[in-house]
Amino acid sequence: MTREDLVLTPRGIRFRNRLLPCSIGRNGLTARKVEGDSATPIGIHRITGLWYRADRMARPAHWARKIGPQDLWCDSPDHPLYNRHCRAPLAASHERMRRADPLYDLVLTTDWNWPDAVPGRGSAIFLHQWRRPRFGTEGCIAFARQDLLWLARNLRPGTRLIVPPLAMGAAAMAAT
Repeated sequence: MTREDLVLTPRGIRFRNRLLPCSIGRNGLTARKVEGDSATPIGIHRITGLWYRADRMARPAHWARKIGPQDLWCDSPDHPLYNRHCRAPLAASHERMRRADPLYDLVLTTDWNWPDAVPGRGSAIFLHQWRRPRFGTEGCIAFARQDLLWLARNLRPGTRLIVPPLAMGAAAMAAT
């Protein structure tokens, strides 16, 4: 591990010698991720993309892509676009990237179960804004808006996200 890795600890994400409070999946961490389990997958992942709402904020980094009204993320395990960005219309189950709330105003995507997605192994493991401190997610890692913005400005594609099997410490982090 280096200071250029995002490392989940029982107290938050450590990056560049800073500790950023975060929320994880409401069911803690898992080594056996499945779609809909509300757990954050253990492992070494990489940052693959940066998306932002241009109508709500300035471009955070040169590699950021705008989120438009038709941008979706497929979460249907039986669809060929499972765990991929796609565009509306899409009949299969999906998440809208352009939400009414601010949770996806800024989104960092990861390589969890990507690019060759295994059906049912989980989709849309993002870094995004939290609802409130320590409020558990569906499996993503969530931050205060200002911390997420700082990350977006300082991360690069390929940055490692290390989620070690912290079990009790990380599970307690989600429940607090």
